[in-house]
Formats: sequence, structure tokens, C-alpha cells
Amino acid sequence: GGKKELQVSLFQTLCLLLFNEGDVFTFKEIKLATAIEDGELRRTLQSLACGKARVISKEPKSKDVEDDDKFIFNDGFKHKLCRIKINQIQMKETPEENTSTTERVFQDRQYQVDAAIVRIMKTRKALSHNLLISELYKQLKFPVKPTDLKKRIESLIDRDYMERDKEDANQYHYVA
Repeated sequence: GGKKELQVSLFQTLCLLLFNEGDVFTFKEIKLATAIEDGELRRTLQSLACGKARVISKEPKSKDVEDDDKFIFNDGFKHKLCRIKINQIQMKETPEENTSTTERVFQDRQYQVDAAIVRIMKTRKALSHNLLISELYKQLKFPVKPTDLKKRIESLIDRDYMERDKEDANQYHYVA
């Protein structure tokens, strides 16, 4: 296949340079030699041995990197391009991180909903529930459940940003 130029990260480089010293290394040997953190090293080796451009091969052949896996320099590496970028494999979000991200997004959106309600009410002074809801759907750039909108409206009423009409419970008034 001729000379190939690899575009790789620092961690990928550290792993590949080891193969100047020998043809076969275990996960543990690579970890010891590079001192790369466990999860990071697994992702790095995955990108080199399991991705599209397999510069090294892995025994046993599987997508996951285990402690006893062996990595072998791929002498028969072929690729149609001369310059090859080997992408790093992204870390998966843990369930805890996912929950906290969802929480933050929800919190952030609550403020956006509140701000939109106040903007609309400040402009219109008085508005029926249905008109306010349809106005909100036009303004908000993300999906919101009607129950969540109702909660935000209640919250703004509790905090004296707006009030219900004395005669018509479906009518709101802005409180300056």
C-alpha cells in the first residue's frame, strides 16, 4: 500500500510508537508503558484496532477491550488514502451524567419558558389561557408538554408576575 500518513491523537501516538519496540503487546503492557488512564486507553485501542482503519489488530476479535487482550501490529494494513485520520472514540455518558444533563436542560428550559410567558404577558397585558399557550408554542424552540406550561404559569402567579382574572379563571393579567 505504500507510505501512509496517520492523523492521530497524542494517546493514539503513544500506543502506536510502542510497536517500534515489538509486534505484540497485551493491554496491561500497553497500560504500563503509556500510563494512560484505563477508560481512555480502552477507547484509544478501540479506535486503532476496531475502527475503520485498523492499524493494529486485536486478539480475540471483539469490539470491547478486555484486560487480557493482545494487540498486534497490522503488517498487512491497506487503505486507499495516503492520509488517514483515525478518530477517537467518544466516551459514553454514564446514566448518572445523563440524568444530571437532563436535569440541567429541564432547569434551563424552565427559565426560558418563564421568560417567554413574562415577555408575552408584558406585551399583551391580558390574555386568555389558550391564546397564551398558542403564543408560547410559537415562541419556544423546543417541545414542551402542556402540563409543564401550566406549572410554569402557576409558578409565575405564585410569584406575583401575573394573576388570574377575578371573574374568568381562563384569563390572565400581567402584574407590573
